[in-house]
Amino acid sequence: MISKNIYHKNFIPQNYLNKKINKKLNKNFNKIFLNIKKNSDHSKDVFHSLSKKFKLNFHIKDLYNFKKFNSIVIIGMGGSILGAEGIHQFMANKVKKKIYFFDNLDEKKSLEFKNTKNFDKTLFLIISKSGHTLETLSNLIFFNIIKKNSKNIIIISEKKNNILFSLAKKFNLFYIEHKDFIGGRYSVLSEVGMVPAYLMGLNIKKFRQNIKIYLNTKKKSFLKESSLLLANFLLQKKYPNLVFLNYSPRLEKFLYWCQQLISESLGKKGKGFFPIVSNSPKDHHSLLQLYLAGPKDKMFIIFSLEEKSNIKLNVKKFKKEMGYLKNKTLSSIKKSQKDAMLNVLKKNRIPFREFIVKKSNEETIGELFAYYILETAIIGKLTNINPFDQPAVEEIKVLTKKILSKSTKNYL
Repeated sequence: MISKNIYHKNFIPQNYLNKKINKKLNKNFNKIFLNIKKNSDHSKDVFHSLSKKFKLNFHIKDLYNFKKFNSIVIIGMGGSILGAEGIHQFMANKVKKKIYFFDNLDEKKSLEFKNTKNFDKTLFLIISKSGHTLETLSNLIFFNIIKKNSKNIIIISEKKNNILFSLAKKFNLFYIEHKDFIGGRYSVLSEVGMVPAYLMGLNIKKFRQNIKIYLNTKKKSFLKESSLLLANFLLQKKYPNLVFLNYSPRLEKFLYWCQQLISESLGKKGKGFFPIVSNSPKDHHSLLQLYLAGPKDKMFIIFSLEEKSNIKLNVKKFKKEMGYLKNKTLSSIKKSQKDAMLNVLKKNRIPFREFIVKKSNEETIGELFAYYILETAIIGKLTNINPFDQPAVEEIKVLTKKILSKSTKNYL
């Protein structure tokens, strides 16, 4: 075990791997790893957010005036908001404020919020790397909050010729620069995730406490093993479906962040994994039959959180029928279901990985973000995929704007 916060292990039968491919990948890994480690200290590298030399584009004192807001709305899409959602859910026991996320175009939700909330007493945090994200701008316009010298708006975008930056200048709004060398889905440990975390009342210094652990040459073993086996499967087009079996509701949003990271980074050139977030034990009663007896095209990633509970089930009324539940907690029942799942996977030699989150704190969630950023990018580099672009998505964005522009002209 590398970390005191997270237990992780791979169960992958060696005969499932292509030895010829593995030999080549093993040779390339060390070169890629050392290059990432070296470049992370460079101020214009995508991995710079993992470095001790990394500096955020804001000062804590600049945010003091915004701490008075107990109601915060975060508007963004994809990597601009998923990390903050993951942080909020994982750290819910420490967050005392009401946080609202608008990460889609949902007219009913937006209208209900608009009609019931006092916007003057609400802080709005608008995040878009490009400053042109259609859904983010649409929600911003819908809420109609932009006013000259507004003291309840924070904008985060690149400092370029874009709509959000222009609005910040025109209306004298509080603005924080989004680093142009860090893509949205890799940005959670930069301003994109740390500003929301600070406003939630969390200790943002602690998020960065363990993020370099996997760049420690002596502790890279799990990262190497995992990157090689996943890259091996990717090149073989074997087990294309990654099923995140999640046994902790507090990890669900983090896993949706993982889903986007993996999908957009590796889904190219006819290659890629299809990450599925599957909440358990609920999905034991809907998808488990397919998982275990359907097509052998799935690898499972089991996530759980060690939780202590003193609330035990009282089965006095049902002692005869359900005595086996005496003094059991809901957490212990869920753990038994997870252990049963692991035993069946082992018995049937179905490949899986297990992550047990041992501590619920800022250091742990920061470490989880850092691990998946590294693993995903390394897999891309090992398989000759650029993990930092998203050409197919850009094509849809361009075409959507053309369709909207055409329909507007027809209307006029």
